Amino acid sequence: MTKNGIDVSEWQGDIDWSKVRTDFVIIRAGYGRELSQKDKRFERNYAGARSAGIPCGAYWYSYAMSEDEARREAAVCIEVLSGKQFEYPIYLDVEEQKVLALGRDKVSSIIAAFLKELENAGYFAGLYMSANALTNCTTDYIKKRFAIWVANYDVQKPSYDGSYGMWQKSSSGRVDGISGNVDTDECYADYPKAIIEAGDNGFSAAPVKDAKEVTLTIGNQTYSGILTEV
Repeated sequence: MTKNGIDVSEWQGDIDWSKVRTDFVIIRAGYGRELSQKDKRFERNYAGARSAGIPCGAYWYSYAMSEDEARREAAVCIEVLSGKQFEYPIYLDVEEQKVLALGRDKVSSIIAAFLKELENAGYFAGLYMSANALTNCTTDYIKKRFAIWVANYDVQKPSYDGSYGMWQKSSSGRVDGISGNVDTDECYADYPKAIIEAGDNGFSAAPVKDAKEVTLTIGNQTYSGILTEV
């Protein structure tokens, strides 16, 4: 079943979360590779969404031009997220033109470096990009390996023809409790079920009795991972 959500950052100002009505929210945790670049309202937005009972995910805006820079960004992102729980993926946001200009293979290596650091730290990792950038600047490995959040505004369907679990539909949504515009999203995958059952994103998994690698389809997104029996 489709869920309708929003994504927010410090640019939405002070949000009155008691008035917000949404199925989920993806919160910007920060950007770049320094702890000082943590989103100024991340803590307030996370606490507000939690108090309102709204399931959360997070994203990190990247400027990384190399795999080493991506891993440094990931380390800061992980530090910012520490101690919190997220029912939705943790996304890497790649849209800087100077990064995209590096070419498909280099961009994909940078993305993989960041997202694998997230996975190694116990997070369910995803990638946010525009439909055009996903099509032209990432390899098939990236498209199939990680949860995809595609941005394509004011169209009936994204121009990206790969699978995706979430679609950012508009940057001009209006929601009670938020002054001004806010991005609106649709989600087609049951991320909370997959994440909580796996014990990712700060949740505790059940003890593992046996495990095997499987391919799992959730909504419009296919994943490869570990299936556990308890």
